[in-house]
Amino acid sequence: MQKDGDGGSLAGVAHLFVLATAWGMQVWVTFISGFVLARGVGRHVFGQVQSKLFPWYFHTLLGCAALNLALAAVAGRPWHQLSSAETLQVWLFGGSLVLSGLNARWLAPATARATAQLQALERERGLGAEAARGPRAAAYEELRAADPRYAQLRRAFAAAHGLSALGNLGALLCNGAALLIAARRGA
Repeated sequence: MQKDGDGGSLAGVAHLFVLATAWGMQVWVTFISGFVLARGVGRHVFGQVQSKLFPWYFHTLLGCAALNLALAAVAGRPWHQLSSAETLQVWLFGGSLVLSGLNARWLAPATARATAQLQALERERGLGAEAARGPRAAAYEELRAADPRYAQLRRAFAAAHGLSALGNLGALLCNGAALLIAARRGA
C-alpha cells in the first residue's frame, strides 16, 4: 500500500515481512516438509506430526492474513482511492483469510480426527509403522474391503484432506499473487 510518512513505511515493511513469512511457510509445509517426512518416518508418526503441526500452521496463516489486511488498512489510502492492483491485493488477503480460517477451524481438525481413527484400526492389524505403503499396499486394500467402518473413515479422511489441500493451495496462490503485486509495485 502507499507509504505516507514513517507510519506508512513501517506498516509497509511489517506488511511485506508478514506476507513473505506466510508465503515462505506455505511453500515449505506444502512442497517440502510433507514429502521429506512421508519418506523418512512411519505412516503413523507422519500422521501424528501433521496432527500437531497443522493446527499451528493454519492458525499462523490465519493470523498472517488478518495482519496483512490490517496493515493494508493502516499503510494504504482510503478504499475508494486504491488502484486496481491494491484492490486485488486486499481481495487476495481476504481470500487467504477465509481459506486459512476454514482449514484452521474445520478441515484440519476433521482430517486429524479421521487420521486418529484410521490409525487405531490400522494398529489393531499391525499396519502403519512402515514409511510408505509400497509393499504393504495390499494389506490396506484388504482392510478397506473387509471393514466397512475403515472404508467409511478412508472416504471421510480423503474428503477432508482433499478439501484442506485445495484450501491450502488456494491460500498459497493468494499470498503468492499478493507478493507478486507487492514486488511489482516495489513493495
